[in-house]
Amino acid sequence: MEEVVKEGKYIYCIITTTVAKTFGSIGIGCRGDELYTICFQNIAAVVSNSPIIKYSISRENTLAHEKAIEEVMKEHTVLPVRFATIAEDEEKVKKILEKEYDRFVALLKDMKGKKELGLKAIFKEDVIYKYILEKYKDIERLKERVSALPPEKTYYQRMEIGKMVEAALQKEKEIHKKGILNTLSPLAVEVKNNNTYGELMIISAAFLVEKYREPEFDQKVNEYVNKYGNKINFKYVGTVPPFNFVNLIINTEEY
Repeated sequence: MEEVVKEGKYIYCIITTTVAKTFGSIGIGCRGDELYTICFQNIAAVVSNSPIIKYSISRENTLAHEKAIEEVMKEHTVLPVRFATIAEDEEKVKKILEKEYDRFVALLKDMKGKKELGLKAIFKEDVIYKYILEKYKDIERLKERVSALPPEKTYYQRMEIGKMVEAALQKEKEIHKKGILNTLSPLAVEVKNNNTYGELMIISAAFLVEKYREPEFDQKVNEYVNKYGNKINFKYVGTVPPFNFVNLIINTEEY
């Protein structure tokens, strides 16, 4: 006999509202479930119906989670809830809102009028090594000397050049990371430096910025891009859920 999977309430985020609202049939799981609010006093959880299952951390599922929160963000300050948080029913959601009311209200007040902006900067591979040779003359001179000798006699010298280039690259990354943070951090309320990946990535950072300062922040990013875009690729992302600054962990079984 096939086991019946119970239905629950998938929680996306917490918002401030006193009225019931819907946000479209964009619930996780590709069933076309409606996003709607479950209210308690002046706050609400945005939920959709969902089977009580363990969602895999696939691109499809995480994107559905993020897109749902982005839709709500068009009208509201949001407190994102951790991916795959499912309460057993509406009563459980209301209990969570009641118990965490003061904390949620304080966080909503703190996040009001702010947005997360993300910036990644990565050296262009075809440009940066040429730039390093031009800037670091000792590496260039050693490379020229070695290139005139038979390859079998220059193994250690080539190893040395590799180490020197690596050290120079690290130095350049630190220079630009510091430059970016010194330029943009004064315009942000909070900054989160995330892990970088690959030898060419300079920075992967999130900035919590007051909305009224966004044009100034944009301008500073554009100035940096115009100045260094010849050797650095920039990826600048705005209006994303503030996952780097709030990502509520709600253990539903505790309520």
